Amino acid sequence: MSSKATREFAALNQLTDTAKARLEQALDHYLPAHSAASRLSHAMRYAALSGGKRIRPLLVYGAAQLAGAPLAKADVPAVAVELIHAYSLVHDDLPAMDDDDLRRGQPTCHKAFDEATAILAGDTLHTRAFELLACHGDYRDGSRISLIQHLCQAAGVDGMAAGQMQDMLAQGQQQTVAALEEMHYLKTGRLITASLQLGYFVAEKDDPSLLANLTEFGDAIGLAFQIQDDILDVTAATEQLGKPSGSDEKLQKSTFPSLLGLEQSQQRARQLCDQAQQTLAGYGPRALPLQQLAQYIITRNH
Repeated sequence: MSSKATREFAALNQLTDTAKARLEQALDHYLPAHSAASRLSHAMRYAALSGGKRIRPLLVYGAAQLAGAPLAKADVPAVAVELIHAYSLVHDDLPAMDDDDLRRGQPTCHKAFDEATAILAGDTLHTRAFELLACHGDYRDGSRISLIQHLCQAAGVDGMAAGQMQDMLAQGQQQTVAALEEMHYLKTGRLITASLQLGYFVAEKDDPSLLANLTEFGDAIGLAFQIQDDILDVTAATEQLGKPSGSDEKLQKSTFPSLLGLEQSQQRARQLCDQAQQTLAGYGPRALPLQQLAQYIITRNH
């Protein structure tokens, strides 16, 4: 990162350094190295500990910090969100879905192991996430229920899974911009927004206005994130992305650049970033890491 970028994202970088260190330690702690099936444990750890941007856990930590909670209280939901994300990537990469061979610069889970093991690894990453929310961390009963409820809703039949279903059904078809936005709100945006909501709930404070603003912020950056992904799919190389570039075109998927053009897609992402940053403008320096994260989302190159 250049010195200019380091200054531009100073507050975000400070949170990222602390949050990533906490997350990696917590992931290693909560993911079993040995179980009744060691190959399954190995595959789970391969999928979840292979790096990545860790944006969703970072949102948990950022929202918790904004709400006044110690970062330690965000560890369990940060891990849970990342496990749900990891499971979704394992399943998305399967031959029955996107049929990808590369993820984060290394073979996808079903290539590194086999298809059946990858399916089971995704299944158990999913269940482990909710086990953690149900059994670990120091939360009041009502807060624990809220954590489980919001992550379930984001990942399930009215969230990420529904968006993946819509994505599969849309292959080879020309979607409208509205339909594309709805699909990505479900597939990507719901989990991003839920990450912020989970960070709010660990603070265990009654502040409906903050929850509403975090939700609005999440909805905006969730769509901006997907637009930037679509842009990178046509502008970045495979080596830069860590996964195959041009995969959307190969699968005949509608994308924001294909419907709006590259320049208008970039403009839409900037508008969403501005909208998100303005949503948190009233919270002062405490909101800077999240506001800078919104900017990072639309300027990242991988």
